Amino acid sequence: MASTLPGLLRTFSWQELRHHPWRSAAAVVAVMLGVALAFAVQLINASALGEFASAVRAVNGQSDLELRATRGSFDETVFARVATHPAVQIASPVLELTTLAQSGNSAQRIPLRVLGIDALVAPAIAPALMPQPVAGEDRFAMFLPGNVFLNAAAKQALSAEDGSTLRLQSGTLLREARVAGGVAAAGEALAVMDIGAAQELFGRQGQLTRIDIRLVPGADRAALTRDLPAAAGVLATEAGELAERASNLSRAYRVNLTVLALVALFTGAFLVFSVLSLSVAKRLQQFALLGVLGLTPRERLLLVVGESFIIGVAGSVAGLALGTALASLALRLLGGDLGGGYFQGAAPALQWSTPAALAYGTLGTLAALAGGWWPARTAQRLPPAQALKGLGSHSTGGDVSRTPGLLLMGAGVLLAFAPPVHGIPLAAYISVGLLLVGGIATLPWLVALLLRAVRPLAAGRVLPMLALERARRMRASAAVAVSGVVASLSLAVALTVMVSSFRESVTQWLDVVLPAQLYVRSATTAGVGDSVYFTPELVQAAARVPGVQRATGQRNIPVLLRAGQPQVMVIARPLQDAARVLPLVSEPLQPPAGSVAVYVSEAMLDLYGARPGTKLAALAQAIPGGDFFVAGVWRDYARQSGSIAMDLAAYERLTGDRRVNDIALWLDEGADEGAVREGLRAALDGVPLEFASVAQIRATSLRIFDRSFAVTYWLQAVAIGIGLFGIAASFSAQVLARRKEFGLLAHLGLTRRQILAVVAGEGAAWTVVGAVAGLALGIAVSVVLVHVVNPQSFHWTMDLLLPWARLLALCAAVVVAGTLTAWLAGRAAAGHDAVMAVKEDW
Repeated sequence: MASTLPGLLRTFSWQELRHHPWRSAAAVVAVMLGVALAFAVQLINASALGEFASAVRAVNGQSDLELRATRGSFDETVFARVATHPAVQIASPVLELTTLAQSGNSAQRIPLRVLGIDALVAPAIAPALMPQPVAGEDRFAMFLPGNVFLNAAAKQALSAEDGSTLRLQSGTLLREARVAGGVAAAGEALAVMDIGAAQELFGRQGQLTRIDIRLVPGADRAALTRDLPAAAGVLATEAGELAERASNLSRAYRVNLTVLALVALFTGAFLVFSVLSLSVAKRLQQFALLGVLGLTPRERLLLVVGESFIIGVAGSVAGLALGTALASLALRLLGGDLGGGYFQGAAPALQWSTPAALAYGTLGTLAALAGGWWPARTAQRLPPAQALKGLGSHSTGGDVSRTPGLLLMGAGVLLAFAPPVHGIPLAAYISVGLLLVGGIATLPWLVALLLRAVRPLAAGRVLPMLALERARRMRASAAVAVSGVVASLSLAVALTVMVSSFRESVTQWLDVVLPAQLYVRSATTAGVGDSVYFTPELVQAAARVPGVQRATGQRNIPVLLRAGQPQVMVIARPLQDAARVLPLVSEPLQPPAGSVAVYVSEAMLDLYGARPGTKLAALAQAIPGGDFFVAGVWRDYARQSGSIAMDLAAYERLTGDRRVNDIALWLDEGADEGAVREGLRAALDGVPLEFASVAQIRATSLRIFDRSFAVTYWLQAVAIGIGLFGIAASFSAQVLARRKEFGLLAHLGLTRRQILAVVAGEGAAWTVVGAVAGLALGIAVSVVLVHVVNPQSFHWTMDLLLPWARLLALCAAVVVAGTLTAWLAGRAAAGHDAVMAVKEDW
């Protein structure tokens, strides 16, 4: 009869879809959502990375090697030595910085990346940087002081036209520059100008930030790097390393977001399971008739597997289409960072990937097949003769061994202690999966345990006792019914705990790192610290403003400690009492005599091995003359790539750099903040200022936090919705298989209302067990997320916070929804049809 199987599959599937389209459609939608979310995340991140890499190639060109300043800039005398080295064919000097720009009469300052280049050399390595003067301009316009050439992104951001005037900020002054043409380089807003003009405009005479090198064919690049003096403050990096660093920096965020997106696919598999369980329960007699007519158990299994395959393929195809549309919309409206902030300002075009589409389409199909396997096994094990008589095939719920589930959970606990693989917590993800699967596998035992414990409460009351006793004895069926809810609720609980813990930790961290009442910033944009800053005289002027009790400065300096790693931020601020002004994770150590105490963020432990009590020799390459002693570790939730805090006086003594980027102001008691702001504007006349109170910084930080986790919140809602629909389908399957039982109860004298009360009681009992199991599993998973996944992914720790009010409200909502669902499902099976069904056996 195998040859008739395709025809049977078409007939069965069509009849099921025609008579119950909402049910099959729900399973397709569940698979579609999982595939769509995961595929959209993949497309967005791949497009953003591709655009960023393309922009880096356009700006950095086709060099073989790059020499970069470890801190700020280096003396241009290094260039003469490099350009005349026998291994060097072409050497292109570059002064690269980020500043703030204004155009026309606008007061808005836009971040602008400025490249000072040698136009006679740079185009041989980076043709996209070749200035194109506007028609009518002098052909030597590139070499004229004050002329800049903008790319398309800069012209759009600044609303600048050829021939218009810009104001570029250098320190506290605004310098005028004229737009003399454009450059072809893509990517973020960019201005190109002559390197000598850029050095003069920004006060960087005799300074470079980078040298791009093309080597002589066959030359030994190691020989070149060996000849460079270590004291020059120069680090050799491979060409294209910048794009690789950006990819590595955002990788953990991208992987975690993809795993969270697959949560919907995971819960979707349980919905497929519930829907097909309901479908098999409704068609037991049809399967039995086919069995009597010669359809083998294996063919019955393949019949249901084929239905799950159709659901998976349909959901995957729809999910790929929806994911493509979501990715295109997100890239157009939100850019490519998905809230993570790694590719801010980039608006990449969608880059569709066939291999990724095949991979996620296959995942969706496999998830549907996994969800349909158990109902298929039910159809395979069906006893045709009993099913034709309406006796069903459900088990009585004998004892099920809890050993496999406990072993799975034990393996999950052990894997939680495994180290990351290339910076990705792969073992931790597997640990979460094993905890969930193991917990669901122990549900029959948990149902029996909990319901046995509450059975005395129902003693003497017939209906509660009947509901509890049947729920306890049918614990295998109960496990089937609530497995989807346990999966979705546990994940929702875990994400709620993780996000709440992180948010509370960030709030407490802000309380420590923001001790002053008011902050004056040279710019809120990162990366402009060397071109936009305050002088010591301005700090002193701010301290003399009426209402200001005292003022202190903070200097932020990005340094490159190791090739292949992102820059580390050195934060120089007054640290006379580090334990009070820094959120240290342990007591600080006393530095040896002659050493400079530095306090590293948690990321420095993992990335550089900078442990308390050791010397940080890598920092001495960027700040010569210092013997840096790691005196403590602090939490820094703002910089994933690492940061180093040191005393401002020590930094000024070692570097002679007395500029600051932020001014912290402590106000007199009762001082009016508005009056203080006006006094500062008057005292620092003409200096562009950006004010921020502690409340404003806190609100902005938490708004950025919430934006970063917006996708997480949405995924929680999807998971819960899928889980609730799954329990609705499961209960429908249960009551449909029990129509004769309800008819017998009616013949014994129970009213329809009493039968519905029994069904609702069973639903309440099962969903209470599911809520307890989901809550316990969710808390266990949250411990892995908080204490393993986050430290291994982002190199920071946090305190575990359990928001009991929200968690209990979530569990209560699930119990109410499950009870209501069971009652509604029972209405269809406890009426006249159920009474008549008893006569089928007479």
